[in-house]
Amino acid sequence: MNRKELDPAKSPRAAFGSQLRSSREALGLTQDQLAARMEYSGTYISAVEVARKSPGLKFARAADQAMGTGQTLELMWWGVKRSALPGFPEHAAQEARATEIRVFEPSIIPGLLQVPEYAAVHADAGVRRGVITQDQAHDRLTFLAARQRMHKRTKPPLLHAVIDESGIRRATGGAAVMADQLDHLIAMAERPHVVLQIAPFALIEPLPFSGFITLLTFPDRSVAGYTESAERGFVIRDAETVTSWERAYDRLQVEALSMAASLALIRDVRKDLT
Repeated sequence: MNRKELDPAKSPRAAFGSQLRSSREALGLTQDQLAARMEYSGTYISAVEVARKSPGLKFARAADQAMGTGQTLELMWWGVKRSALPGFPEHAAQEARATEIRVFEPSIIPGLLQVPEYAAVHADAGVRRGVITQDQAHDRLTFLAARQRMHKRTKPPLLHAVIDESGIRRATGGAAVMADQLDHLIAMAERPHVVLQIAPFALIEPLPFSGFITLLTFPDRSVAGYTESAERGFVIRDAETVTSWERAYDRLQVEALSMAASLALIRDVRKDLT
């Protein structure tokens, strides 16, 4: 039987098809067997796997349920809808299966910790600038809500976020929106799977990252990185690069405020808003 090999980096549709195939084969299922579980045809499964057809959200959710893959394919689907940014759908799928997520954000609150109103301000700004349409803004918010459902898992991944002080001091959306956002940060920090630190303005050395980065650790202890430029996203697997990012992140954790001091600073900023 001829087997069409796909390059996941070629397109979001190819990335989805490749992930669907690898998840199916990891379970030892044929296309017809998976189709029976999902109540689709084997022909349709085949077409999605080789990127001849685009999957719908219903299909992605059915595939996740049939194969026990959490939200992997749903997040890839929303990643495709979120943007044509190459690299992001693959990252979304990896994020869904990570056991630890380390993120540094230099200017805003990380998406996994945003409240809807705060996220909407950023999406609406994209619409006003003409970067995205109103429909795309709506899709981004729906996609973000799907990603944030990880916090409700029985065993959510460890989330370690380091945020530059500017991210908590910039009153995005006005005082009321920012106050709710800071209250949410404080509440999230009380959860056992969330570690939150602030990189203060008073840091003597420059920050090790000029933009946001994410490090994902998987059950086998392997690590992948992710970052973005204005044009595309980059999934980083090169061992040397990932190791250098990990070392820089470890140092950033040491130099940033402790969690207790970080929460104290957030509370002080929150008081100033009222």
